Amino acid sequence: MYIPPAFRIDDMADIHRTMREARSATLVTATEEGLIGTLLPILLDESEGRNGTLYAHVARANPQWKLVPFSEAMAIFAAPEAYVTPSWYATKQETHRVVPTWNYVAVHAYGPVEFFDDADRLFDVITRLTDLHEESRRDRWAVADAPAEFIKAQLKGIVGLRMPITRLDGKRKMSQNRNPADRAGVIDGLSKSDRPEDRVVASLVPKG
Repeated sequence: MYIPPAFRIDDMADIHRTMREARSATLVTATEEGLIGTLLPILLDESEGRNGTLYAHVARANPQWKLVPFSEAMAIFAAPEAYVTPSWYATKQETHRVVPTWNYVAVHAYGPVEFFDDADRLFDVITRLTDLHEESRRDRWAVADAPAEFIKAQLKGIVGLRMPITRLDGKRKMSQNRNPADRAGVIDGLSKSDRPEDRVVASLVPKG
């Protein structure tokens, strides 16, 4: 990923937080049939490996797991993003030397991908993923709430994946390259948007 120095995220904890908050990623592999990608809910195990390890699962009918990748896989985590109009910049009133841009946060994780269909490993992955997304709910659902034989049958329809992360690219482009007055205009404009994601982006633009 192209990352100018002003937009680079260097802190590992910050990168991992962005990945957790995204909750899903698009897994991309390069195969003899070309590029193939699948959007997946992702579990990040930060304690496994230097950069962490990703776990997920795909449908057994999905051909991606059968196609041998030529190189490392890439998991693309997309975070809040928004269009920024030049009309919000104070600089527009002064020089008119402004153009539109896009504010966003993104993380690309790279590593070798391993697909597996061992029932015990699959059960562990779906249990951990479920617990992760149910933990904030008042009426939590657990894998154990379903009949064991039903879960066993469901596991036959999926294939697990493990991807130890060899490297990470983190980027936060939030108008850091604009002057304080321009950033204030961006915050004000995005804060008034009808799009909830725009208002989230407004909160990420540095003040002052």
